Amino acid sequence: MPTGVGKKGNDALKRNYGRYIIDAVDFRGLKQLAFFNAQPVGAKIISLFNAGEFDVCTLFFAEFKSVMSQKPTALQLIPTSVSGGKTPDLGGAIYDAEPDEGEILADLLPRNIGVQIFRALLENAASEQGARMSAMDSATRNAGDMINKLSIRYNRQRQAQITKELIEIISGAEAL
Repeated sequence: MPTGVGKKGNDALKRNYGRYIIDAVDFRGLKQLAFFNAQPVGAKIISLFNAGEFDVCTLFFAEFKSVMSQKPTALQLIPTSVSGGKTPDLGGAIYDAEPDEGEILADLLPRNIGVQIFRALLENAASEQGARMSAMDSATRNAGDMINKLSIRYNRQRQAQITKELIEIISGAEAL
């Protein structure tokens, strides 16, 4: 069951999965994103998962690479995919954690989901600003090109008018 965050994401999901959408979040009115904006989205995801509403949660966002390049990215939030490989060699040491691992994970996993959502929001915001910068640069360059072309056209028309007036003056002088 998709949840759309933002107008573009929600519109894209509505086209293909409109009957499955259960919620939409819109941050257009915010001047600056903060972690506390992502926490309610993460809490909603966790509550839906705990209620058995879904098995897999995948977050889709535009990862910022450069001003000209944004990479569409899919990040699986639930179940958490761990990349890394080998476990570190502890040299035979035994560690005992207080509180126990269950309590630690009960606190860290929701926080991790909130952080991943916040990261995706920041990546999207950076990608959007990069795209805006690129678009404004192109618009400025195109406007400069148009001004140059119009200036040349204006100057040619003015030169043609001056030439025409000179020909009329010379023709009038010859007639006398």
